[in-house]
Amino acid sequence: MDDDTLTDAIVGSAQGQTNRQIPNAGTASLRATAAGVDGIQWPEFRGSADPDEAAASRQAGSRPAARGTKQQSDIVNRSFAWASAPTTEVDSAQTVETEAEVIAAARNPSVITSFDGLNFRQQRLANGGNQFSIEPPDQGLCVGNGFVLETVNDVLRVFDTAGNPLIGVVDLNSFYGYAAQFDRTTGLQGPFVTDPSCYFDPDTQRWFHVVLTLDQEPTTGAFLGSNHLDIAVSQTDDPTGLWNIYRLPVQNDGTQGTPNHGCSGGPCIGDYPHIGADAYGFYITTNEYSLFGPEYKSANLYAFSKRALAAGAPFVIVTQFDTVRAVDGDPGFTIWPAITPDGQYQLTNHGTEYFLSSNAAEEANGNGRSNRIILWSLSNTASLETNNPTPVLRRAKLKVDTYRLPPPANQKVGNVPLAECLSDSKILTPFGLGCWTLFFSNGGPFNEVESVLDTSDTRMQQVYYANGLLYGALGTAVNVGGKTKAGIAWYIVNPQANNDKGKLVKQGQFGLAGNHLSYPAVAVTAGGQGAIAFTLVGNDYYPSAGYVGINPSGVSRVQIAAAGIGPQDGFSGYNVFAGSGIARPRWGDYGAAVADGNTIWLASEYIAQTCTLEEYLVPPVGSCGGTRGALGNWATRITQVQP
Repeated sequence: MDDDTLTDAIVGSAQGQTNRQIPNAGTASLRATAAGVDGIQWPEFRGSADPDEAAASRQAGSRPAARGTKQQSDIVNRSFAWASAPTTEVDSAQTVETEAEVIAAARNPSVITSFDGLNFRQQRLANGGNQFSIEPPDQGLCVGNGFVLETVNDVLRVFDTAGNPLIGVVDLNSFYGYAAQFDRTTGLQGPFVTDPSCYFDPDTQRWFHVVLTLDQEPTTGAFLGSNHLDIAVSQTDDPTGLWNIYRLPVQNDGTQGTPNHGCSGGPCIGDYPHIGADAYGFYITTNEYSLFGPEYKSANLYAFSKRALAAGAPFVIVTQFDTVRAVDGDPGFTIWPAITPDGQYQLTNHGTEYFLSSNAAEEANGNGRSNRIILWSLSNTASLETNNPTPVLRRAKLKVDTYRLPPPANQKVGNVPLAECLSDSKILTPFGLGCWTLFFSNGGPFNEVESVLDTSDTRMQQVYYANGLLYGALGTAVNVGGKTKAGIAWYIVNPQANNDKGKLVKQGQFGLAGNHLSYPAVAVTAGGQGAIAFTLVGNDYYPSAGYVGINPSGVSRVQIAAAGIGPQDGFSGYNVFAGSGIARPRWGDYGAAVADGNTIWLASEYIAQTCTLEEYLVPPVGSCGGTRGALGNWATRITQVQP
């Protein structure tokens, strides 16, 4: 057997494939509402330990005790690796050249335009302020017909290609027809909407938007168990018009037409959904965990007729694959579907969609490192347009250089007024109280310092299929400048080689001495020229929007689209806000990139503001002159480059 292709598995209808129908659930439109007011309004986070605490926190001006906010946000975007705050020894990481020593194989893309996208404050104040404080943004981006649509947790906005907003900020709960995240008049909570992504399809001239939604008890915010992928599809080529809505239950406990996957506690959760498309199908993949238990089950794949969704059909058939029985006992994990530019789809085998994944994570029975990635192919996708879809899912392992769990990223030292406010009893607020009492009723002051940033685990990030080749990237530990840092591993695969088992064409890893690179997102034009977006942060940089060029020859030097001007200073990085008492410093979860003609659009999280504690305390407290929210300061950067 070829050493580059180690296994090949086939999933058939007897091995985890099911078909079912979902109805058109109605229409939606993008309606922006007036923004709320700056300041702190408890509760600021979803979820609570018990109904009594939830009720108490809804009282005007009520502040919780300093014992952790017991947020529900960690129920999604799960990773076993994050639970243990990963560290990596120098000798365990592959040594890569510093950026200054790289002989660039691809030309440096040139910036055409770059502008700020959505930010923490806009999300928090959307829908009249009936929103929670949320980290991280989980950034999605789609571009076409002169429109740029950005979506994050938990808002979206449409721009023109010069960066001018065409609509106000739209909260996702309202867009999907749900009650507000938190109604600050009645105290009721709407469903938990998260993990947004979007796609513009050049064939059908339609916009697709997807979120994961978890149903909640409105009074307490307790999860009810049911959760679904909500799919919005525009009715025209203009994203500011009407959309059709479809809801796909994914609790997979035998209810609402779902198969029963045996998650502990009953329902599963369709976590971390991501999307792709080929000539015939629209695809969503999820990581399936137990909603109320700790275990991971497997990646699931949902395949739809792209044209049925685009036409607003009253019912759409969905074909579901459970990969737990597809990979020799190792479940798939973060199987990322490919996006294809300019209709360059693979039409052999009656239509084929490709996916890439990694297998170093504990979820895939890994140990934090691996020298294999996995190529998935779904063939006979033309059958998705029939009443009896019969696509076939195959998998092959490809040998690559070893990649490993990346370490957390330090930040360049700067102003962190939220951390300082939590920690300094000598600072008095305008109300004559210690600064920390803005957030907690007792227990302070606290010892909080500038936080590190999460750099993901080893899961595959965005995937593109262009000019017959498959491009992907993931985060890895690299030894650069004699130190272990978070870097990026990238891969180019010929998926048709070796009788459709695939062959690795090119690979590499890169980093930047003294700094970290995280959350890569790759996009490639039909001509095979592309770019990889990421966040750059470390000794020399505040969180910044970076990128490199990529083509079949390799990658270019590290470039900066927008330099951060201060550290990340958000609640998830501070222990006092963690229900467990140990902070999970959230960052990224994913960025985005998309090809539009012969250009590439990039979207990454970065920090666009800075202020001192004294400026932070000027009323309205926490806004720093309208540049941030009291509990967070993330921002996003959208950049168009010519590769």
